[in-house]
Amino acid sequence: MHPIEILTANLPALLDGLWMTIKLTGLGAIAAGLCAPWLALARANGPRWAQWGLRGYISFIRGTPILAQLFLVFYGSGQFRPFLTDIGLWSFFRDPFNCALLVFAVNSCAYQTEILRGAISAVPRGQIEGAHALGLKRWQVLRFITFPNAYRMAWPALGNEVILLMKASALASIVTVFELMGRTRQIFSRSFDLSVYLWAAVFYLALTAGFVFLWRLAERRLSHHLRPTETRQGDAP
Repeated sequence: MHPIEILTANLPALLDGLWMTIKLTGLGAIAAGLCAPWLALARANGPRWAQWGLRGYISFIRGTPILAQLFLVFYGSGQFRPFLTDIGLWSFFRDPFNCALLVFAVNSCAYQTEILRGAISAVPRGQIEGAHALGLKRWQVLRFITFPNAYRMAWPALGNEVILLMKASALASIVTVFELMGRTRQIFSRSFDLSVYLWAAVFYLALTAGFVFLWRLAERRLSHHLRPTETRQGDAP
């Protein structure tokens, strides 16, 4: 078949897979983003036991393949079905989408935590001391000084992490969650036409390009106060 015919014949399935990829990536990144700032704060300035516990969690996640993590959660949870049923969690773990989303969120949280930990440690100490000297409370210092500065420095790296998470979502089909790559493999198994993988690559490129565009817009908003103001015509240089 002509590549255009392959696309038109399978467009609904590809779009369904693309939507599943967006859901897995978006929900996973958001869930991780809600937890990572506080874990990063504990990792940077928390008690020693918290720092060691978080270091072990981050080392395990970064040191093991995400595919192994998917197998551990999806297939491993079945080994604890009676216990999970007793505590009311089996209905969550028996859904492949929930298992994949949990793995992606936990995985991304580890990377985001370490990225933000480095950014928090890089916030100038003088700014924090100055905020305390002005009478700001600790939560106000976090809100107005620590987190804004940390996110501004970590923003490009966080964007890269979301893109890597989107690429990792292609593994979700291993546990029967058919995102874009899973749908592509299904189509190829019926047609044996490699052009479907080309179209999948086009969808991934378009999704990445759209995300990068929006992320850079947000980055400009975060750092607009750092850009020099343009000199108006007629004003003295």
